Formats: sequence, structure tokens, C-alpha cells
Amino acid sequence: MRRILALLAGVAALSATLATPATSSTPAPELTLPPIPAIAGLPIPSLPTDALVPAFVGAPATERPIQHPHIPQNPWLSPDGTNTMHNDAYGSDAYQVSGPLGERVKIKSASYGVRECATMAFDSRGRIVGLCGGLEGFGMMVIDPVTLRPISELRTSARNLLTGANPLTDICGGTYFFLDDNDVAYPTTGRKSILKIKVKADGSLQQQAEWSLAAHIPEGDCLIATMPDWSGRIWFFTQQGVVGTLDRTSGAVKVRQLPDGEEVTNSVSTDETGGMYVVSTHALYRLDANAAGRPDITWRETYDHGTRLKTGNLSQGSGTTPTLLGKRWVAINDNADPQTNILVYDRRKGVSQRLHCTQPVLGDNVGTTDNSLVAAGNSFIIENNYGYGGPTTTILGQTTTPGLARVKVTQDGCHVAWTSDEIAPSSVPKASLGNGLLYAYTKPKLKGLGSTLDAWYFTAIDIRTGKTVWSRLTGTGIQWNNHYAAIYLGPDGAAYIATLAGLIRITDT
Repeated sequence: MRRILALLAGVAALSATLATPATSSTPAPELTLPPIPAIAGLPIPSLPTDALVPAFVGAPATERPIQHPHIPQNPWLSPDGTNTMHNDAYGSDAYQVSGPLGERVKIKSASYGVRECATMAFDSRGRIVGLCGGLEGFGMMVIDPVTLRPISELRTSARNLLTGANPLTDICGGTYFFLDDNDVAYPTTGRKSILKIKVKADGSLQQQAEWSLAAHIPEGDCLIATMPDWSGRIWFFTQQGVVGTLDRTSGAVKVRQLPDGEEVTNSVSTDETGGMYVVSTHALYRLDANAAGRPDITWRETYDHGTRLKTGNLSQGSGTTPTLLGKRWVAINDNADPQTNILVYDRRKGVSQRLHCTQPVLGDNVGTTDNSLVAAGNSFIIENNYGYGGPTTTILGQTTTPGLARVKVTQDGCHVAWTSDEIAPSSVPKASLGNGLLYAYTKPKLKGLGSTLDAWYFTAIDIRTGKTVWSRLTGTGIQWNNHYAAIYLGPDGAAYIATLAGLIRITDT
């Protein structure tokens, strides 16, 4: 009990002192602070208040697969569904595998201290490979997918707490990574480098290389995202708009600078034609490498980035990683007032009409997202994050603004297919094409005696209709807050979501 209380106190104290979102542009130099060791076998602590809210609402679903345009496999990534936060090179956030249907849902959890594995992948043996961040910095972890026990850990990047950067919102040098088809992970670091880390057969981690990019990144800037194109180049993106390519064989680096004042705070997508797609705080880009490997801007489309930083966003601009659909479309959201829009563009080279459609979604002055759109069938799904300002904004019964919406794309334009009133403060939702369900991590506004309780649910929504099929309680209390972590489906269909205190596994019994 003493360890449980200490963990809860640590999460609460960290949340209370770091309640105001802020994005740091100062890279963190290495410190000697050691990583917090994972607590093998200890679950995320439950509270007695779990018994005061429904454990399960709804009824099990029946598999109804969704047909989806083909997503080609990037040869430099592990199989689709296992390689990045957003599942594949297209950033679809959709899985072919069937996830939980709601049959006597079982919840298992593991505590890793005050540390969250927001980005995860799965190696060739089905083990979880996570990039986990905490107060001390970032590290790679290999985790047993069934027991959730840590197999190995390797520190990748430290934080410098003296800079004043908020560890809960600092995205520098530790948010995204990708896993290749040889079980090699490529995370960024706060010292402006990219690491090459092998996941060995026994589950141990071995650093094989480090490419320093410090000579190409200005003082005060930091690495945000990496992604390989179809030729095997590693592309990298910094917060202040430096875009570069790295040749892993020669070590050659080629860079260009996006226009002044444009920041990159999200991940990127790529397709088989060589296009690399990134959204800045002002514009959506397609970039292609020229014959020398240098990034060239193929096209640039500005969007309405609004007049303010909305509560729920980490920057004033689109909160999405570009999402690709079929051979033609790429979509983002804007930051317009009073109502945000889903924007769908023709991503191909040489077209005369780039913007295909603009579709208003969510409510006036209460709508935004800081998470990627989900591609499912011929549609994009958006989740409302408006009002999420960190863990303290969802305690003591508080929650955020309701809303999810599905926008269908046609040859003539786009339209809203459905809306949902579910409340998902900050999850990266995922679609199971194998069973037709959208999964979100929700926190409903409770009434009556439970109005001050903080109940978190894993929720399944019918992709075709937008109706909530079922919800399963994970727990009550701040320790169950996912804080921008994504939902993942493992190769066996088990669902996972990280929280401020560890990791949850959700399966049918």
C-alpha cells in the first residue's frame, strides 16, 4: 500500500506543478539522473471508487469488417500495424486485425513508475517495443505483451529540468520513433541525434549506431520526428522547421529550412511515390528528395491556423499528423475559428486543383484536435480534444468537450456521415478494419453521487453508424489518464493504452 500511495502522490504532484501546457524548443543536455526502474509485477493502483461506477456498459459486438483502400508496405518499416505510433507509412491509424469485441472484457495493467510509453511498436516476436518518457527523460523498453513485465530497458535521452520545460508537454527528442523489418528502432534524442537500437532475440537492447545532427540544427531547436521513405533515406524534422535526409550508409545529411515562423509539432507520413508529408503550424507540405537526396518542396498549401492556441492543442495550428487515403488523398484539420475543419487534398504531383474539400466538424468555439485523423474506408474520423490542458483538467469529475465525427470523401467533395457525443480528452483513437469498430479512450461526465469521480473507459464505437457499442472501465483516478498516448492493437488483437502510471492490456475473455 505504501508503494501505491507513493506512486499516486508522484503523479498528482507532477500534474499539479506542471498544469500549464508548454512546448519546449530547448534541447535537453545529458544529466546524470538515472531512469526510474520499472516495477515488475505491480499493477496500476486501483481505488475503492472503482466500485461506484459501471464496470461495463453496452453489449458485445459482432465482427463486421470494413473495406479499405490498399496501404502499401514501406520496405524499410516492420509490417504495417507494428511500426509507428500511427500504424503505417500512410499514418492511417487503422488495423487489419480484429480488436476486442466486448466479450467479458479483461483488463490487465502494469506500473512503470511515473512514466508513459506513448509510442509503441511490436517486434517480429510480438513483443512491445516502447519509447517511454518520464521526469528523468526517455528510454526504450521491451515489454512482454501478455504479462506486461519489462524485459529490458535502455536510456536514450535525458531531460534538463533546469530549462523550465514541462515534461508533460515537452515533445523534443523522445516522442516518435519507427521500427524497421529487422527489429531495429530509430528514436531521436535531446542531444540532436538519431539512434539505431537493435532488439535482440533474447529481448535485450543494443545500441548499434548514433548519427549526430547537431551541426545541422540551430541552437534552441530540437528533433521531433523521423520516417524512412521508400528508398530507405531517413527523413528528420525539427520543431523550428528544419527538414533533412540522412543516408545511413554514408552518413551524408542534406537539409532545407521551412519558412521562418513555421513549427513542426507532429509526426509525418510518406507514400510509395516518394512523397513525404508534413504539416507545420501554417501549411501542409509534400516534399520529395532530389537526385542529390536533398529535400525539395513539391507543393505547399497554407490553411487557416486561427487566432489562438486552443486548449487541447500543443501549438497554434493543425494538431494532426497528415493521414493518407488511397492513391490520391491526404487530410489534416485546421485551427479555424469558430469551427475547425477537416481539409482533404489531392496529394499527387502536377494537379491543378489541390484542395478537394473543406468540411466543418465539431462545435463552434469548442472544437479542436491534437491527434491524428483515423482513415477508415473512404472516410476520416476526428476526435475532439478541446478543453484538455493536462492531467489537472480532468480531475475531481472534470472532463473535456464531447465529440467525434466521421467525414466521408467522395469524388465530388465530402460530408459528415455521423457525429458522436463520446468524450475522449486526449486519446489517439484507432480503427479495427477487421471488425468495424473504432476504439477511443473516454472519460464521461458523471452525474449524481459520482459527479466528482474520474472514471476512464475503453470505448468501442461502430464505424458505420457512430453508435457506441460498449465501454469497459479501466479504473478511477488520475493514474488512468492516458495523456496523449495512443491506443494500439497487437498482432493477436489485444488492445493496449499507456497511462501516466504504466500500461493497460484489454482483451476479450
